[in-house]
Amino acid sequence: MANQDSTFAPNETGPERIDVGADQALQTWAKRLNVSPDQIREAVEKVGDLSSDVELHLKGSRSTTNDDRVEAAE
Repeated sequence: MANQDSTFAPNETGPERIDVGADQALQTWAKRLNVSPDQIREAVEKVGDLSSDVELHLKGSRSTTNDDRVEAAE
């Protein structure tokens, strides 16, 4: 079974890194994370090019914690 993440980073840096210098990679990551290419660039500037860090940064306040879900269920 092939690593599906390799299709998300069509660049030399590998599937876990975001190469903001490669237009195709930038567009692919923007689509995957449902944000604009500019948001990807800004996130990479702040947290580096590791895709998991960028994703967590972009989620920011949109993400919920388990405590939030428990409180909402009560």
